[in-house]
This record gives sequence, C-alpha cells and structure tokens, in this order.
Amino acid sequence: MSLLILSLAVTWDLALGEPPRLLHPVVWAGKIIGFLQARGPASGKTGQFLYGMFIVAFCALLFAVPAYFLLAFLKGFNTVIFLVVSAWLLKSSFSFRALAASAVKIRTLLEKGRIEEARYQMRSLVSRDVSNLDEPLLVAATVESVAENSSDSFVAPLFFFLLGGVPGALFYRVLNTCDAMIGYHGKFEFLGKSAARMDDVLNWVPARITALAMVAAAYLSRKNGPLAWRIMARDHSKTESPNAGWPMSAAAGGLEIQLQKVGHYTLGDNYGPPVPEKIRGSVALMGTSCSIWLFICLIVEGSRFVITS
Repeated sequence: MSLLILSLAVTWDLALGEPPRLLHPVVWAGKIIGFLQARGPASGKTGQFLYGMFIVAFCALLFAVPAYFLLAFLKGFNTVIFLVVSAWLLKSSFSFRALAASAVKIRTLLEKGRIEEARYQMRSLVSRDVSNLDEPLLVAATVESVAENSSDSFVAPLFFFLLGGVPGALFYRVLNTCDAMIGYHGKFEFLGKSAARMDDVLNWVPARITALAMVAAAYLSRKNGPLAWRIMARDHSKTESPNAGWPMSAAAGGLEIQLQKVGHYTLGDNYGPPVPEKIRGSVALMGTSCSIWLFICLIVEGSRFVITS
C-alpha cells in the first residue's frame, strides 16, 4: 500500500500540482498558526517560548493524529477511498512542481529584464527582504532557495513518510511550516525558537541526504561533480542554519556559481556574476537529485513489500 500511495502522490504532484487552497492541509495549518501567533504574548522571553512550544505541539499533532485515525478507518472501509485520501494527504506534505515553476518564472522575468516583477515573484520562495537585490543576487537567492527547498519540500517529507507513513510526513510539514512562519529573529524571536530548533533537528538527516544526492546528480547530469563535493565539504558550515548550507553549497559547486547572502555567508568560488541561466541549472539539478531520492524511497518501500509478503 505504501509503495502505491507514494507513487500516486508523486504522480499527482507532477500532473496536477497543488490541491486547491480550500483542500490543502498545509494552507489550513498556516491559517491556524497565524491565528495562534496573533494571540501570543508580545513580550517576555519565557512566556513567548512556552507559547511557541504550545503552537508547535498543538498544530503538528492536530494534523498528524487525526490523519492516523482517519486512514486507519478508511483502510478497513474502502481501499480506493483510502488510497485517494492517503495520496492527497501525502502530496500535500511535499512539492516539486510548484517549486520548479516558481524558479522558472523568476528566470524568465530576469531574462526579460523585469527586475521588479522578479523581486515580487521571489516572495513565493523566500521570506527575507529582496527589494534591494540586483539581478546577480536575485539569481543567487533563487538558486539557494531551490537547493534548500529540495530538502525541505521534497526529501524531508518523503524521509518522514518512510519513518512514519502519511501522518509522519504531515507532522514534519506542519512543523516546518511553523518554522517558516514564526521561527525568525525580531520582536517575536522567542516565540519561534522551539519551532526553529525542532526544524533543525528534523532536517538534520534529510539536508545531508539532499546534499549527497546533489553531488551524485552533478555527476550524472555532467555538471561539476568533483567541485560539488569539494564545496559542500568546505562551505556547508558557513550558514547560520546547521542544515541549509549542505544542499546550497553542493549546488554552488555543481553549478559553478557563488551564492551570497550579503552580511551572512558566501558559498562557492567566484566565477563572475551569477546569470539567470544558472537558475535553469539549479532546477535540473533539483530534478535529478529528487529523482535519485525518490528511486531510493521506492526501493525501500518495495523491499518492505517483498519482506512482508
């Protein structure tokens, strides 16, 4: 069943993309997180931290636990309905097509010189301020986002699907959404500390899997595989996040591009200003690396099926 659910969910993503917002569990999770955040304490480190822990635990369990019992009921009720609902919920936890489409759109806008529109489109990929970024930095930010989200939006959800089935994938995605919405510096920094730390823990293995898959993808797609390995080994620790630097540095090496967030980090060697064509390369690298990981997941699930048959 798990092998079929995974196959259906990936086919759904590639063929249809995201479910309608009204039927998207992660959209619902975002609304609940926003609702709870708005009612949290505006000051007091301890109060913010404890309330942030409540948001993370409540929201993650609110989606994972009902999903477990719903699917347990449907499995004995009707196999077809069980498979469709399982595929829908699993698909909601990851995204490949939408991520690739956003990157391609930014590349197209930059190639046409429509910088302001490209900056606006960047909102779908990053949460930081991009209003002052020029074309090379917009290219770099897009490549970074594609690399990092290869882990957050594809490798990690499927990793937790292997460990905990559909509820496990949903648990990860909701917690990752908590981190994206409240795990930042500023006035409410302590509100999001638990989300940020939990996200770091959950992404520790997937980020490194993604980086290794990107190195392998660089070899398979005739990009610079040796440099992908060398830059990953050298630069992975330069980011504030203990995880983001792994896939980003592997991509920087494989694509022969320097990725820079001014005042924070520089990954890779300087090959001149990044050009929009590098975004195309990053999407191709993401596609190959995600395909490698999907193949591994299918092998794992297929092996389980053979063992238990």
